[in-house]
Amino acid sequence: MKRVITYGTFDLLHYGHINLLQTAKQYGDYLIVGLSTDEFNLLQKNKTSYFSYEKRKQLLEAIRYVDLVIPEENWEQKINDVKKYNVDTFVIGDDWTGKFDYLNTESGVEVVYLPRTPEVSTTQIKADLTMLKKNIWAKIFRMDEKIKWKNKLKFVVL
Repeated sequence: MKRVITYGTFDLLHYGHINLLQTAKQYGDYLIVGLSTDEFNLLQKNKTSYFSYEKRKQLLEAIRYVDLVIPEENWEQKINDVKKYNVDTFVIGDDWTGKFDYLNTESGVEVVYLPRTPEVSTTQIKADLTMLKKNIWAKIFRMDEKIKWKNKLKFVVL
């Protein structure tokens, strides 16, 4: 059985994530996903997830391409995971190109950098939602101001 491993936060799960997982699974028979814990994201990646680790894990476990989800708790654990789970292929997005080549040198695992789905990212989704929220509040504020002015004008006309 050929084993594949990948890592990520997988927050606000989207079709780019599914593309990565589906393609990763094509490199073997058994796909392991190292899922970044909330603590790892906060303390070492300087980011927070919308969904908790447990909810993100639940989502990943429901995807047919994923066979096992393990916690990613630090940057250094990858080499140990490769050995512990007898991994043949390490797969990750090409935004990490070159960063994990040492895994091949140290363990002999094949390292594959997959192209990202260009038109979608969790970072962009979060930015878009923030902008949408600001626009909605701005509209509400403008409507509220119009109502106040309308009420003042009614009072002056009477």
